[in-house]
Amino acid sequence: MEEDEKYIMKTYGRLPVVLVKGEGMYVEDINGRKYLDFLAGIAVNNIGHCNPEVVETIKKQAETLMHTSNIYYIVPQVKLAKKLVELSGLDRAFFSNSGAEANEAAIKLARKYGKNNGIGEGEIITMEHSFHGRTLTTITATAKPKYQEGYEPLPRGFKYVSFNDLEALKENITNKTTAIMLEPVQGEGGVYIADKDYLKGVRDLCDDKNIVLIFDEVQCGMGRTGKMFAYEHYNIKPDILTLAKALGAGFPIGATLAKEEIADAFTPGSHGTTFGGNQLACASAYASVSIVEELLQNTQKMGDYFITKLKNLKDKYPFIKEIRGMGLMIGMELSFNGGDIVKKMLEKGYLINCTSDTVLRFLPPLIVKKEHIDELVDALDEVFSEINE
Repeated sequence: MEEDEKYIMKTYGRLPVVLVKGEGMYVEDINGRKYLDFLAGIAVNNIGHCNPEVVETIKKQAETLMHTSNIYYIVPQVKLAKKLVELSGLDRAFFSNSGAEANEAAIKLARKYGKNNGIGEGEIITMEHSFHGRTLTTITATAKPKYQEGYEPLPRGFKYVSFNDLEALKENITNKTTAIMLEPVQGEGGVYIADKDYLKGVRDLCDDKNIVLIFDEVQCGMGRTGKMFAYEHYNIKPDILTLAKALGAGFPIGATLAKEEIADAFTPGSHGTTFGGNQLACASAYASVSIVEELLQNTQKMGDYFITKLKNLKDKYPFIKEIRGMGLMIGMELSFNGGDIVKKMLEKGYLINCTSDTVLRFLPPLIVKKEHIDELVDALDEVFSEINE
């Protein structure tokens, strides 16, 4: 920790723990203490820590070939692309290294397609409470000034409207609008879930106005909500879909999927990446996706159980304002800053998170069982009882 303070740029407010090992639902610190993980690396370790199948896949691929370049054909990349295309109902994939890169690719693709087809002037509408990444373009797409302060001048071409407000969206569409970009379930913003009528209305609006619809499922995708992709709950499809986080089971990878006619806007040389889609990342992701498919039923079942248990706490403590969730992507909104709760839970041996200052966020691995949830909720109850007194 002292050497971290000396050598690492201070971009993170770290908690005082050094994690060195993980297995399934648990991580272990440098002193050998175990913690029950209800954050999963911020929705990354969806299949648990160090899943044996993924570990073995990475070992075999690392011994065979880790990286060449995208100027050559890459077998694991093609296998992963085929898998994601078949699961999503979209047509083509582009691979990068992170969610921000996946969203950058989506923004570039939408604008290129719009330019080629005379759709708007490149303007993209995004939602309040959104989060799309940390690059200059994606912090501009993110409708939160705190992520943008100090980085001006910001790229042009973004407009923000209220989430779940179809009328506000309609009023802000102009002849400049090329695309609408949103998260079906907003993660960093506080676990806000799109209403069914709203999301269907957005899809219909895009169809009517010939606007590209982009879904950012970097956090809410890959089984997190109980379906492989969150949009499946709404019986609609986006034109472009972005994925990352859990896609690689801990290995960095991002994906941008698109319908054929939109994907065609990318031509050789129009976009690219050195590391994106390399052999090791794609092999890890392919193994991860296959395992997530088998966990969807458990995710739905445990998500319902978890939300019920948290609502019981809400009935007990008046400072709990609301429980919001879909599958195992759950937020508990408090009437005060939740940072101290996170620290107290860490002291008790549980990893959780607070986002948007007042929302405790629970993102356990999809392998979670009732006994894990019971244990976590009991610990929360103990912490809350001290506040209540």
